[in-house]
Amino acid sequence: MLSTYQYPKFEYRRPPELAEGRAASEGRYPVVVVGAGPVGLAAAIDLAIHGVPVVLLDNDDTVSIGSRGVCYAKRALEIMDRLGCAEEMVRKGVSWNVGRTFFREQEVFNFNLCPEPDHHRPGMINLQQYYLEEYLVRRAQSLPNIDLRWKNNVIAVTDHGERVALRVETADGAYSIDTDWLVVADGARSPIRHMMGLDIEGKIFMDRFLIADVVMKADYPTERWFWFDPPFHPNQSVLLHRQADNVWRIDFQLGWNVDPEEEKKPENVIPRIKAMLGDDRAFELEWVSVYTFQCRRMHAFRHGRMLFTGDAAHQVSPFGARGANSGIQDTDNLVWKLKLVLDGKAPAALLDTYSEERIAAADENLMNSTRSTDFITPKSATSRTFRNAVLGLAKDHPFARALVNSGRLSVPSFLVESRLNTPDSEVFAGHMVPGAPMDDAPIESAGGEQWLLQAAGNRFQLLYGMPDAGDVDAATAAAFADLAAGAIPVEVLVVAERGQAPAGLRTLIDAKGRIRERYDLKPGTSYLIRPDQHVAARWRSFDPATVSAALARATCNA
Repeated sequence: MLSTYQYPKFEYRRPPELAEGRAASEGRYPVVVVGAGPVGLAAAIDLAIHGVPVVLLDNDDTVSIGSRGVCYAKRALEIMDRLGCAEEMVRKGVSWNVGRTFFREQEVFNFNLCPEPDHHRPGMINLQQYYLEEYLVRRAQSLPNIDLRWKNNVIAVTDHGERVALRVETADGAYSIDTDWLVVADGARSPIRHMMGLDIEGKIFMDRFLIADVVMKADYPTERWFWFDPPFHPNQSVLLHRQADNVWRIDFQLGWNVDPEEEKKPENVIPRIKAMLGDDRAFELEWVSVYTFQCRRMHAFRHGRMLFTGDAAHQVSPFGARGANSGIQDTDNLVWKLKLVLDGKAPAALLDTYSEERIAAADENLMNSTRSTDFITPKSATSRTFRNAVLGLAKDHPFARALVNSGRLSVPSFLVESRLNTPDSEVFAGHMVPGAPMDDAPIESAGGEQWLLQAAGNRFQLLYGMPDAGDVDAATAAAFADLAAGAIPVEVLVVAERGQAPAGLRTLIDAKGRIRERYDLKPGTSYLIRPDQHVAARWRSFDPATVSAALARATCNA
């Protein structure tokens, strides 16, 4: 057990399907999610927020053992804001923006994840995964349409075409349930993926790293520090992160030809830490693990009525914090599409775009993660010579700094090739292109400063720029009302420097001008925003027919 955290024990309850006299028809549900890790919990919460009843099955009754995933990027935090969990994550976690890279004893490179002002969330927070899962579980338990079942182990899955049947084992016996759609979030080893005989392919890296979580009081800056070939761990690399509760994560590269069980023993771990920190630094060893890593993905993330997410669908090396962050973005992409399909407002083909868009994102993550891994763990004398030459030059030469790769950190994917986008027909400045995730910006309200991304998301919306919101004319206001009353409603957000839009329209006061700056939002400019806060289309003037056509395209109704 950990000295800084007490693991919760979640209550197992007898499933209703095992109650006497239960009708077989009562065991069918719109959506079942398997796996109550961060990705499965995020999916279930998002579905519940959208009004979809969901059963969440997990074969355990507590949160993850050890700190595991610790870095949560700005985009994941913005999604967690919409799920109702980000505030306590940021409050408990350690926020940071600056990372430093060292070669031997010299700093050769540093970066800032959030150099622009006026963003709500930091570039990254460090938070042990067990805290994240605890917050997500608490949020799930607060929602009435989530049936969270602990110690319910899925032992068989059958795809019947129009439904998926599951056999679930419990302490009270086995039972069967059917679901219209199955969201698979059961982790990297994914028993369901194996049951269905589905492939996952890629590269397994021949290297091992030791994770040591240590409790200590240290006045190091709240930054990410990465060393290549430091004097305390020659010819290898080391990573240092601060987490909550004065827990510090240290990753030591070990090489491939080591005995993992031997390396985990305290008598072998403690000397490594003392060599790094010095003999006088007091610390307590809290958790130790040895890991290998891989970069792999499934060929498709949708298989009939089964939708694979997170590590069940794709796996990356840990350099760059791309695992949980990309899995959370998977669910953000999936849930609004699944809601429209369940409601009969979009064809099932919309779910194919979940697979297409998130495969593109996974491939980007796999490319960046593989490049980072190749730089961090060179596998030949030539590669090591090149790597060390780059590091040696980086301190004094900008061209070399661009080649330093200690883990390109997680950023959201720009879905610029998506078939859901409507291409630009006019010229815009900036990077809010169709497919881009929205940039945040401050807005002014009666309650004080708020944020654009707090006003956006969970539904289609139209950003409409005006100097004075009160200048929206009656004909335009009527057209906006028609959009809001459509089969797939589009809410209009009037972004203005001042004034109040007509009744029925929301006004966002862009007091600092950041929305106008980041979106090149000239008067009359319109942005169609997807429920997952990605840009679907943009125009220099508002035309109801054009917006409706872009909405149809964004929902596969065109």
